[in-house]
Amino acid sequence: MSNFKTNLQYLRAQRNMTQEQLAMLLGVSRQAISKWESEKAYPEMDKLLVLCDLFDVTLDDLVIGDVARPRRNASPAQGHADEPDDTGVPAAISERPPLSMLQQNPAPLPRDITGYEAHMRSFDAKIPAGIFAIIFGVGAGMFFDADNSILGVSPFNDFLMFLCIVLGVIIGLVFLVPAGLGHSAFMRSHPYVEDFYTEHDHAEARRTLTVALVGGIGLILVGLAQLIFVNEYLHTEDGWPIGVFLMLAACGVAAIVYGGMHFGRLNLAEYNKAAEREYREARGLNDSYDMVNGAICGTIMMIATIVGLTMLFGLVIIPSRCSSGAACRPKACGRVGAPPGPSRIG
Repeated sequence: MSNFKTNLQYLRAQRNMTQEQLAMLLGVSRQAISKWESEKAYPEMDKLLVLCDLFDVTLDDLVIGDVARPRRNASPAQGHADEPDDTGVPAAISERPPLSMLQQNPAPLPRDITGYEAHMRSFDAKIPAGIFAIIFGVGAGMFFDADNSILGVSPFNDFLMFLCIVLGVIIGLVFLVPAGLGHSAFMRSHPYVEDFYTEHDHAEARRTLTVALVGGIGLILVGLAQLIFVNEYLHTEDGWPIGVFLMLAACGVAAIVYGGMHFGRLNLAEYNKAAEREYREARGLNDSYDMVNGAICGTIMMIATIVGLTMLFGLVIIPSRCSSGAACRPKACGRVGAPPGPSRIG
């Protein structure tokens, strides 16, 4: 492996890749890459094959050849390049271009060797599907609202409303929970992914985001217009009109979320930052600043939640004014300063 050290350094330089980034791609430590390049150790065969796939070179070129002049690109006249010519100098050495020319050779396009594209497409589909199921389930339940049920006055209204909401939540969680756990596991397994997307991919993602935003906002506005129309002309506020609005809103929100995630998955720089944080947290490598910052943010959120719940339930349980001799009952809301109702006698 006399040429492996030089070839690996050359390939990293072409991709502007640090030792740490290459180590994350291969699932090894940075010290292992450093030992390979200093010839203190050599990689296993499976790592060599991953390197060949990553940099699009053959195993012979990587280990004993010259990746700057791969043998598979040689012409038939150069098939015996290793044999000495009349001058006694091997042809592979005599025909090697200067170092400045080697550095100008374009690097092969990066490829997805981590399965990032397939994983993110699945993740981008499951999250909007889960959100859609939850909102749609609530909307379906509103069709059985006791005040304006499509069944009329029926003892099954409350049960059917509860059933629709519960089914929507369960189906939503079936999508959301595995997607979230799987994404966290993928980020810990692949804390660095090389950017392999082309400008065509970015243009396609921008078009998808535009269509998703316009379509999603349009669906929400149509649902809102339907709600206003029914309220103004049919004098109906509760029940199925709200259900129709929530169903259209479910489609709109799911479309917006999908478009945003489809566009965001191409931002591999942000993914690498988040994945590195996840990787360090999983191994307890966070520095003191991150730990203190996380503790402060968590404390602030807990205090804000406690204050909000206290204010909410404090307003709900404030007792209403009571007339003399009548039992005080809490009321949820009422006009500020409204006079107390007439007292009941007897």
